[in-house]
Amino acid sequence: MPLTRSLSMGSLSGLPLWDQEELPVEDLLLFEVAWEVTNKVGGIYTVIQTKAKVTVDEWGENFFMIGPYYEHNFKTQVEQCDPPNAAIKAALESIKNNGCQVHFGRWLIEGTPYVILFDIGAAAWNLDRWKGDLWNTCSIGLPYHDREANDSLILGSLVAWFFKELQDKPNVIAHFHEWQAGVGLVLIRSRKLPMATVFTTHATLLGRYLCAGNADFYNNLDKFDIDREAGERQIYHRYCLERAAVHCSHVFTTVSQITAVEADHMLHRQPDVVTPNGLNVKKFSAMHEFQNLHSMNKLKIQEFVRGHFYGHLDFNLEKTLFFFIAGRYEFSNKGADVFLEALSRLNYLLRVHKSDVTVVVFFIMPAKTNNFNVESLKGQAVRKQLWDTAQSVKEKFGKRLYEALLRGEIPDMNKILDRDDFTIMKRAIYATQRHTLPPVTTHNMLDDSTDPILSNVRRIGLFNSRSDRVKIVFHPEFLSSTSPLLPMDYEEFIRGCHLGVFPSYYEPWGYTPGECTVMGIPSVTTNLSGFGCFMEEHISDPSAYGIYIVDRRFRSAEDSCNQLTQFMFSFCQQSRRQRIIQRNRTERLSDLLDWRYLARFYIHARHLALCRAFPERFKMDSLAPPPNQGFRYPRPPSVPPSPSASLHSTPHHSDTEDEDDHEPYDEDEEAERDRLNIKAPFTLGAVTSSTSNPRQMSDTALKYFKHVR
Repeated sequence: MPLTRSLSMGSLSGLPLWDQEELPVEDLLLFEVAWEVTNKVGGIYTVIQTKAKVTVDEWGENFFMIGPYYEHNFKTQVEQCDPPNAAIKAALESIKNNGCQVHFGRWLIEGTPYVILFDIGAAAWNLDRWKGDLWNTCSIGLPYHDREANDSLILGSLVAWFFKELQDKPNVIAHFHEWQAGVGLVLIRSRKLPMATVFTTHATLLGRYLCAGNADFYNNLDKFDIDREAGERQIYHRYCLERAAVHCSHVFTTVSQITAVEADHMLHRQPDVVTPNGLNVKKFSAMHEFQNLHSMNKLKIQEFVRGHFYGHLDFNLEKTLFFFIAGRYEFSNKGADVFLEALSRLNYLLRVHKSDVTVVVFFIMPAKTNNFNVESLKGQAVRKQLWDTAQSVKEKFGKRLYEALLRGEIPDMNKILDRDDFTIMKRAIYATQRHTLPPVTTHNMLDDSTDPILSNVRRIGLFNSRSDRVKIVFHPEFLSSTSPLLPMDYEEFIRGCHLGVFPSYYEPWGYTPGECTVMGIPSVTTNLSGFGCFMEEHISDPSAYGIYIVDRRFRSAEDSCNQLTQFMFSFCQQSRRQRIIQRNRTERLSDLLDWRYLARFYIHARHLALCRAFPERFKMDSLAPPPNQGFRYPRPPSVPPSPSASLHSTPHHSDTEDEDDHEPYDEDEEAERDRLNIKAPFTLGAVTSSTSNPRQMSDTALKYFKHVR
């Protein structure tokens, strides 16, 4: 089938146009290989799922995804069908005839891409033979006890087998994500199959392990003995697979400049293209409704808080802000250690300034539990009982008031409720009394005494006492609308919060602050996350747009913690009107993170791979992203000013207007001004021409950390 394009880059307001020529080739197939195709494990699932729509728009029925088969995932997410391409159908039949199971269908996500899923378990009888092939080819041995590495070898061998059946058919581009899929790339190149390959690392293996071990990672990138570090952590074979995939690929990409620097030191190859992660913004788009959605979902969170803090609900919910952190339970990598320390200091500042603002902080990080906390369940039951009591009394009151008015009487309010009504209300009030503090965690933790979050909560002494202005709720489970405690989906929960806080130390990209941004919720990130660096490049004053960037690269841990504390304290000082204006600005950044804009980097990577794999047929000159054509949001001139640059001596009430509220503010006018003032001061990543060495690249990434803010 001919390659067709339907991407509409120019439809995004303010984004630079990028004219592309269609590849003058028919029968070109694109395959994307990842362990998380239909199989949700981590952030890569979000990448390939959200990117599917724009890729299908570009490639049509010439695009296929490849991953492992899991029966439950296949039955619930995939519609089985026959391959539309005769060459693919023949290749799959050949594999089936040799005793291996493979399944084909459409993945039921937006774009409905075709998926090819290989049954790992049904092909495990070949494992020893394929281990021998890997050793003879690459001198990489896999230990028998590493189930994940063995499964990756099986998948990679099946993928290489499949592509071997296609080698005399159409030109093929194969894009591999992470080391689990990279085994197939290594085998393809070692067997010299004529196809273009792209490899993307979303985070280096060793980088994640070193940061989890509290190493001073970024200040010692050039000092680590890579082989020794990998060997000590018993991941040397995995590291070898990852490094082999990086060096075997025609084009090597990574998701951010900060990870590009890491990859250069950890894997000894500079990425050819940086491919930032995007989102399908249309899914989250609510036009002018996102403010209403915030109010609606905030009410749901308030209902949970009423139940969780019953008996200690002596703070005004209208002056209560909801902060949250979410993601994998990597205590130091995700910055939960710095966050907790900053919360302790924020609590002190709010108390010293006698603020009537209360902050309820949610930790949404899955951990080992055995069930819901009885006290948490009881709190929601007490809240429901109070609501039912109030409703019954209200009905009696309303009926008696109605009857009195019909008789032409003004009722005696002291008599309209009888003794039984007062008895019922008093019993309800007594039921809300509790002799214990509201629980910090909503579940029974299996490792309560050693859990990092709970251990640090004990250290800083934030136990949800009445005097604390910062309350903590640890929800060690992903959110679900079917939960008896907090019946909300993650998207609803984000929309109901006021601020997402993600002060990560190791975050190659960072989807959580990105999701906050497209839903109009301000967030805190760091300059050690790909998202934070990306926003610093694109926005003159990120904090004015609700993107607070903590410096964890050039400051000490103490200074970074103080900076985070100041960001949160400044946010607490904002009036309600200021927060509304800031949410408008935050939501306006959505186009920055839209795949319709960011997919261009993947397009460039694929074109570059074709030029390197088939230089006699493909040229790169007219297909590279134009130099110096990014865009940058200016600092908005209207209120509110950047909170970090405009501190008040005492916090503002969240429900009152401040002295700046008389200044004019027009959302549409300011948005139009942003579009007119968009600037272009930076380059969209390094691009290597088709005639240059694939290992060569500009010094942008290497100079990044030398930049002085």
